Order: sequence, then structure tokens, then C-alpha cells
Amino acid sequence: MQTLHFEDRIELDSAASAQFMPMHLLLDAEGRAISYGPTLARVLQADAVPGARFEDLFEVRSPGGAVTIGQVLARGGNRFRLLPRNGLRVGLRGLGQSLSGSGRILLNLSFGIDLIAAVRDLALTDADFAATDLAMELLYMAEANAAVTRELRGLNLRLEGARMAAEEEAMTDPLTGLRNRRAADLVLERLCAARAAFGLLHMDLDFFKAVNDTLGHAAGDFVLSNVGRILREQLRAEDCAARIGGDEFVVILAGRTEPKMLQMIAERIIARISQPMEFEGQICKVSASIGIVRSLDLAVPDPVQLLAAADRALYAAKHAGRSRAVLLVTRGE
Repeated sequence: MQTLHFEDRIELDSAASAQFMPMHLLLDAEGRAISYGPTLARVLQADAVPGARFEDLFEVRSPGGAVTIGQVLARGGNRFRLLPRNGLRVGLRGLGQSLSGSGRILLNLSFGIDLIAAVRDLALTDADFAATDLAMELLYMAEANAAVTRELRGLNLRLEGARMAAEEEAMTDPLTGLRNRRAADLVLERLCAARAAFGLLHMDLDFFKAVNDTLGHAAGDFVLSNVGRILREQLRAEDCAARIGGDEFVVILAGRTEPKMLQMIAERIIARISQPMEFEGQICKVSASIGIVRSLDLAVPDPVQLLAAADRALYAAKHAGRSRAVLLVTRGE
């Protein structure tokens, strides 16, 4: 049984030294391994054999320039940092001391900042550490911190989701599922500020009041909900359709300014809305009138001027007999 001598006053056999120093390495005077602590043996794996030379087991990270254990102790003041040469990327730190009388050298190592990686890669437990070692307490703290961090991250994600949902709700008309007036104003402001080219449709439902008066508000809500569905089906994802009043809507067509294209889109929407809608056995008949303007017809696009021009175009469509679309050229305003 191997016995360690400390200044000839304290003796520890191998079992006791393993218990008190599971990461120790005992070297002879020439730097050859005599015994390994059980945890250090797990770190070194197949390299942990009697007679292995210190410099074959470890790459010295500190003190700089040291290779052998003698150089380490001479240059580092008994303190050092090592890296196993077996490829395990776990840094070690420790203290070393020459034992008087025997010439042997005792090293006691620890994992330092690589503790978590070592426990993970080597599947270490509290049995692999000395009873006085705070390693497991540090691990528990790290795990608790990680758990708290995960919970906070999850909470932040939930809060961000709630914030986005609230913003979405604040920009959405609850009856039709379209954007509301506030959202439409923001889109117009953004596009005008960027001098972007777009078409603007201002739509009003014809004969909608008659549906409300004869069939009731539930039927009117049904018609408005259907109009919302029709607009979503007819437009692209980058377009914006918004309900801005009782039966008033605006449609912002990003990048579309060609008159024939705008007229075709408007007439297609009118054709869909003009189809009879059945509500609780009753037929609801409405149509739509649409005024059309283009951002490029203004020297400096302005949301207020564009909406005013679109309103005039809508009035012209109503005056011309309803259920139609009128494009108003506003160049020079």
C-alpha cells in the first residue's frame, strides 16, 4: 500500500489520500507517476499508468516556458495550470510540493473554470470530489442559475408575445379582421416618407344601410365580415386592407401604380362584393364604389392629400351610378 509522507509527521495511505485528494498525482523525484487520485485517473483515462512522465501526461499552460515538473515548481511558485495531452479539453489548475526526505513530488489538482465541462464530459458525481470540495455546491448553483435563466428567457418570450399580440390587436378591426384606421394611417405615413410608389383605393359599400334597416345589425355585421374575407382573398400579403369606418374601407397596393392594373383590381373586388350573400335564409345585396388615386400623381406624396383625393374619386364613382371604380389623376397637387 502506497504511503504519502508529509515532513515525516503525517502519513496517508492510498485510500486516505484518494478520499482527501481525489485529484492528486504523486511523482517520484524524476517526475514519473507513482499514484493517481481516482478522479484524476478518470481525467487521464488510459494515460494514467505508473511510470508515466509528467511532461507526457500534461501540457503546461502556466508558468510559461515550463515543460517538466521541476521547471513548473521552480518557475511557478508551486502554482500551475495544465491541460491533459489525451485530447480532453478540460483545463486543470493546482498546487505542487516536494516532499522532504523522499524527494517525491505531490500535486493536488482541480478543474477551475472548466468544472461544468468536466462533470458533463466525464459524468462525475459528488463521489468524485473531496467532501470539503465546493465543486458540487458550485454545480448546483450553476444549475439553479441556468434554470432561472431559462425561466427568465421563457418569461421574456411570453411577454414579447403578449406585447406583439397587444400591438396586433390594437391595429386590427375586430369585426372584419382587417387593419384599422390607425394601422392604415401608419402604412400611408411610412410609404409617403419613403417616397414609395403605390395605389390607394377608397371603397364604400352601396345599399349597406338598407341591409341594416331591413335585416338588422347582425346581418350588417355578416356583410362586413364577408367583405373583409373578400379583400383578404383578392390582395397580396404586402398589400394593406383596412376598415376605416362603418362601411368604409381603404386598400393600399404597394408598388402598383399602372392604371389598368388598379382598375382591374378594383373591378374584381366590386364583382365579388356584388354577389348576393345569404344570412339566416335572407339574401343580403350590396355593391361597392371605389375611388382610386396613385402616390406618384403628387409631387410630394402626402397621406392627407392622398386620402382627400381618394375621397373625391369615391364621390365621383358614387355620382356616376355606384358599383364602379373611378381613377382620379391628381398630378400637380
